[in-house]
Parts: sequence; C-alpha cells; structure tokens
Amino acid sequence: MTRFTLLGVPIDPLTKAEAVDWVAAAITQGPPRMVISVNPERIMHAGRDPAFEAVLRGADLALADGAGVVWAARRLGHPLPERVAGVDFVAALAARGAARGWRFFFLGGGPGVAEAAGRVLSQTYPGFILAGTHAGSPDPSSDAATIEAVRSSGAQLLFLAYGAGAEEAWLGRNLAASGATVGMGVGGAIDFISGRARRAPHWMRNWGLEWLHRLWREPWRWRRMIALPRFVIRVMREGRQAKGSSPSGGG
Repeated sequence: MTRFTLLGVPIDPLTKAEAVDWVAAAITQGPPRMVISVNPERIMHAGRDPAFEAVLRGADLALADGAGVVWAARRLGHPLPERVAGVDFVAALAARGAARGWRFFFLGGGPGVAEAAGRVLSQTYPGFILAGTHAGSPDPSSDAATIEAVRSSGAQLLFLAYGAGAEEAWLGRNLAASGATVGMGVGGAIDFISGRARRAPHWMRNWGLEWLHRLWREPWRWRRMIALPRFVIRVMREGRQAKGSSPSGGG
C-alpha cells in the first residue's frame, strides 16, 4: 500500500478486506500496532492540536472512515478504493477473529453497552471471544488500573470507545503496556453493534449522508459537525494551491 497524507493526516488506501488481512498479519507478527479511523473531525482536530496530530502520524494503519475523507482524497488526487467505516471494520474483524480464536477487549462505552455488543457479536459470529470489558476512563490517572484489566484478560485486539481524541491519546500512552497486539479507537461503533444507537439506512450511507442521519438523531452533535464545512473549505483551498503550483497551473 502507498500511504499519503490528507491535510497532514496519514491515510492508507486499503479496502476493508485488505485491512482485515493487515490486522491478521499484525497479530501473527506480534509487535503492538495502532489503527486509526480518519474522518473530517479528526483531521480538523489534528490541524489545531500538534500533539494529537503527532499521535495520528504515528499510527501503523490509518483507514478512511467517512464519506468526506473519500471525497477529499479523490479531489486531491488520491482516489481511495472504498470507505472503511469503523462499525463495519469491527464486524469484519469479529468474523475473522471468531474463526481464528482471537481475543477481544472493549474499553469504555456506556453502562452495559460493551457487554451487549459482545453478546450480539457472539450470536452473529459463533466462536467470537470477548475476553473482557472495562469502563475505565481516558484520564491518565486511571491508566494503571485499565492497563491491568486489559493485560490480565489476555486480549489481542483492544477497541476503545472513549471518543475521538481521547482514544488515540490513550493508545499512544498505553498500547505497548496493555499486552494487546492491535489497538483501535472505535467511537460509537459499539453503540451501533449493541443496538443502543440506530445506524443510517443503506441508501444514506451510499450517498455519504450518514452524518446527517446521526445529526438528526443526536442534535447535540451540531457543534462537532461544524468541522465539516471547515474541512470542505480547507480541501478546496488545498486543491487550488496544488493546481496553482503544478507546471500546467496558472501564473
């Protein structure tokens, strides 16, 4: 794969199936690997937070999660094979893991949500192993207890539901000590899998309107959605600058 950067954040142009194969190889090889889901909100966050940008740049695998990222990459000359939504990727890993005996750990989420998601995945993919769950906290003062919970479970894959920014920061600090081989922030994926939250219909996903469905169901998210128009403006500006600096550009 040929990694590129989108407004300073890395993207690995893989399909969902290729990304699952990458994780399978990582589990076999052993060293801890951090996977990130890249969406417009994270890109805009990185643009104003150098520490967060550094964490994203250090990721071992960066997947395009969000229709906006797919659009932006295409516009800036890096067409992607497909969008790899976090909830779909978790399900695909659960399916592969059920067949291979991988041990999963869910960190964070609301009361009972991680356990409910584990039950759904166990019913959907016989053989799925939820090695443990822990509410914990993204605050560094809780790191020691959380690390011990993950290590003692023997989990190989660690999914965090602390919210964008907090998940990646936790992994940057603690993945190596946690004993897990692959760590990934999955945000609301556990809510969707558990049934606590309802995902957008297929037609909205296909048209890149999943964000609109989520905003309708969770109107309090409007402040976070402000990142979307700002992201579009930055992409358009980046495209004009690239065109102007090319040999065939104006000037």
